[in-house]
Amino acid sequence: MPNKREGQLIPEVKFRLREQGEWVDVTTGELFAGKTVVLFALPGAYTPTCSAAHLPRYEALAPAFEARGVDAILCLAVNDGFVMEAWAREQGVNRVRMIADGNGEFSRAMGMLVDRSELGFGPRSWRYSILVRDGKIEKMFVEPDLPGDPYQVSDADTLLAYLDPEAAGGDEVALFTRPGCPHCARAKALLEAQGLRYEEIVIDGALSVHALRAVSGADTVPQIYINGEHIGSADALESHLQRAA
Repeated sequence: MPNKREGQLIPEVKFRLREQGEWVDVTTGELFAGKTVVLFALPGAYTPTCSAAHLPRYEALAPAFEARGVDAILCLAVNDGFVMEAWAREQGVNRVRMIADGNGEFSRAMGMLVDRSELGFGPRSWRYSILVRDGKIEKMFVEPDLPGDPYQVSDADTLLAYLDPEAAGGDEVALFTRPGCPHCARAKALLEAQGLRYEEIVIDGALSVHALRAVSGADTVPQIYINGEHIGSADALESHLQRAA
């Protein structure tokens, strides 16, 4: 697992961003100096967990972060500016600023650049989140070194709870399904019976299956995540809900 950098200064890097159809050059000094900033990094735009849970939850909780003194929320990935701009537009993002670490310079300097060549992705960022005050990293939540794409501690709710233990954001649920899957329909019925809203990610091709395996370590659906915790199948979901009752 990459080393944490709590207490250290943010690396000095210049980013080449694409915003409102124009190129924008911005340095880490401009982004972090004199500000309280949340940054979360993820493996890539359009990937399942990133699109269904990681980015949307930070966008949804942006007002709660702002109310607790956060000046900016940044989403970073080793993608180019065009990709990050298009992804933000598709996601309807307007409170989170997209940071394209196209050459991986920031991720490398943070010790968070990892090789995902086995997936055909090349160098990517490890998944993590940080709270930065005036350019110094105060807190860092780094995902554990587990197979696939762990998503357990870098979520928005965890960081918000660090800022304010009394903050309540509600449950965040992501559900991987396939068309016509009866077990998927059962999982949705279980969630709906509990009043739990969920984001559905439909697996509809070989690339999606590969991504599902990378994220969950499984080939079967449904696969359910609640607040970053991998619950698993419909049977596992039913057991989880019964224990929580």
